[in-house]
Amino acid sequence: MRPLVQIIRILLAGERRAFAQGMALSAVVLIMGGALLALSGWFIIAAAAAGMIGLGIIFNVFAPSAMVRFLALGRTVARYGERLTTHDATLRALSNLRVRLLHGVLTSPYRQIERLRASVFLNRVTSDVDALDGLALRLVLPGVAGLLVIGLTALAVALLVHAAIATVILLGYGIGPTLVFLCGQSRADAPSRKAQAGSQALRSRMIDLIAAREELIAFGQMPAARANVARAADFQSKNQSEIERIERAMGLWLDLMGWAVVAFALGAGASLAQAGEISAAQAAIGIFAALALSEAVAPVRRALSEIGRMRSAAKRIVPMIEEPRVERGSLLDHDTVSLVVQEFSVTSSMSNHPLFEPVSFSLEAGETVALTGRSGCGKSTALLHAAGQGMLSCGVLKLGGIDVVRIDAELRVRLIAMVPQRHALVAGTIAENLRLAAPEATEAELWAALQAVQLDETIRRKGGVDARLGFRGAGLSGGEGRRLVLARALLRKPSLLLLDEPTEGLDAPLAKQVLKGIRATLPDAAILMAAHRPEEVAFADRVVYLSPVMSADLDNPHP
Repeated sequence: MRPLVQIIRILLAGERRAFAQGMALSAVVLIMGGALLALSGWFIIAAAAAGMIGLGIIFNVFAPSAMVRFLALGRTVARYGERLTTHDATLRALSNLRVRLLHGVLTSPYRQIERLRASVFLNRVTSDVDALDGLALRLVLPGVAGLLVIGLTALAVALLVHAAIATVILLGYGIGPTLVFLCGQSRADAPSRKAQAGSQALRSRMIDLIAAREELIAFGQMPAARANVARAADFQSKNQSEIERIERAMGLWLDLMGWAVVAFALGAGASLAQAGEISAAQAAIGIFAALALSEAVAPVRRALSEIGRMRSAAKRIVPMIEEPRVERGSLLDHDTVSLVVQEFSVTSSMSNHPLFEPVSFSLEAGETVALTGRSGCGKSTALLHAAGQGMLSCGVLKLGGIDVVRIDAELRVRLIAMVPQRHALVAGTIAENLRLAAPEATEAELWAALQAVQLDETIRRKGGVDARLGFRGAGLSGGEGRRLVLARALLRKPSLLLLDEPTEGLDAPLAKQVLKGIRATLPDAAILMAAHRPEEVAFADRVVYLSPVMSADLDNPHP
């Protein structure tokens, strides 16, 4: 329940005043509803009693009838205000939650972001946030308001009628529905979580079916994909039916409990009236107050069907919105920096073992160093650490004399640019993709960067920098997309440029031209490159080989 409590605090934090107003109006609605029914019951019975004993001619019907109209109209107005206030506050709170969630994801470690599948992640986040929209509206506010009104009603009945009837109302509605809710949510938790998982699986499989329809048709896998979608739909439907069955059963118990409270109030009222301690009209107040309070516990039934998916959603969202503890960064005295690496190595996130033997080297401004080694030895991971996107496993990695991870984040972004293996382009114009790195870049600077990576003529044939690209850069080949990302990095004019196999997918002559263009555009930049092609190795001033740590070395570190 702790993640759920944290989400409640987050939702209420920025909208305390609005939610307080909404809860007050919700309580007013319940109070007016109870008062309306109790007053109506008293009015009818008192008028009947006055007529039976011959006092009907002097019985004042105007005051209670006016109060009945006031309560009926006031309840409608309060309900409208409560819905308007709480829904508006909930929408603003969820908007703030989405912003915090996005910020938390963007500040996550690079490897964690890299593993995210866009469709699955967006589907899960959308589903989780949607699951939490009823947390305040259907769980917290109705629950708090209901308990408050039950307590106030019991107090009013104790003052106006009798303490015995008040005790019946307080125990029956204060304890009974709580026990029903706790029992129901324990039974509904598992099917609710499964229904939520089934809903997410159904969405993801439908998205995959649509996105990969050409490949599925080409390889004859469309029937299997449709079957997967159908299985997810059946799984979700089965668990949703189980939730509805539990909801109906708990609703029955709530109804029985409500009628039991009314029956006890009726019996207690009749006994007290016969004993002469209260009048029949007063007994009617207690009975109708017990009837009216059934509205106060009605939200329990709705919350049962959603509490499971709310808890699951909260467990997934809370870790992503927690603010990471980051030490205050250090500032460099100048932008021309050198990279110093001493006895540096990194460990595998899965085995916690070093990926390569410790290496030491220095990289000055205007120099190029190539990291080579067999596939999987840790070249890409070493570049990520050089970009400040990971904590060092061992050794020293300093830029301008300061540990890379301790450099102020904004300054680090300005000094360092990295082009990973998996390049990222967005739907939009070519100019918009380039200006992600340099929003103020002029069109002339855009063309200069494109020329440096031998992409200017290709872009002109496609319609210039205003030509639009599709999702993930659709409209460019793999090699063209990679060169566009390289051009984007050049626009940053970094002091340290990190390249992960930059000429992958290019033929040898074009690869050499691209590398020359990069150096010509950034003559003073230090370039650290993960390389495996001869053209990349030949382009470097020095080559550092990363020797993988063998299992025998791990078992016997000190021969």
